[in-house]
Amino acid sequence: MNEPISQLLELSHAIGREDRHLAILGEGNTSVKLDAARFAVKASGCNLASLTEADVTICDSARVLALLNQKKLKDQAVDESLLEARVDGVGKKPSVEAMFHAWLLTLEGVNFVGHCHPLAANQILCSPRARDFAERRLFPDEVVCCGPTSVFIPYADPGLPLSREIRDRTSAFLQQHGYTPRLILLQNHGIIALGATANAVLACLLMATKAAAIFMGAAALGGPNFLTPQQVERIFVRPDEAYRQRQLKL
Repeated sequence: MNEPISQLLELSHAIGREDRHLAILGEGNTSVKLDAARFAVKASGCNLASLTEADVTICDSARVLALLNQKKLKDQAVDESLLEARVDGVGKKPSVEAMFHAWLLTLEGVNFVGHCHPLAANQILCSPRARDFAERRLFPDEVVCCGPTSVFIPYADPGLPLSREIRDRTSAFLQQHGYTPRLILLQNHGIIALGATANAVLACLLMATKAAAIFMGAAALGGPNFLTPQQVERIFVRPDEAYRQRQLKL
């Protein structure tokens, strides 16, 4: 087993831990960039907690990315195209969300992607406060691990429509802010973390879940009391925080 696949399995098992309440049954998916032409992604219907090398499928990046430009593909055609995108025709059917993984792995500094449906975060993402949670910050470590703000995706049908929304709204985020986001929040769905390392992805997912629990507690007590944009920016550019990020491999 090569090192990127090994790291992908470790990340998947960490996300799938039952006590973390991030994903159950076949929920969630993970991916890793292997090179400019290939990526590996969790196969459809497999369990993150028990993922094995046989449950990871290597895909041709260009063939998966090409699906994003197909305007009227039906579900069956998408499934067939994903099967055809397997390198050498080997492996199980890739997750239908392989399309957004393929695109996110093209972004600068992104080698790993993790997607899950945390209980705490989804309580907010299924509420009218979802955008507030996505775009504002409550405490310094949330800024350090999740970035100053997140991409917010209004609800879209999973599969091709959602992948296009992620591509388009993340592209707009890059144009507006000038840096790659670390966290994408999907209304009525779940969260996606991006990172150079598997550790960065896991840290982002865990911190976002902690932030969700704090958000709900603060809301129950009359808040939340958000950090100001100036306070968030100060944390984001502090050299000691940048050093801590390097030490934590974020």
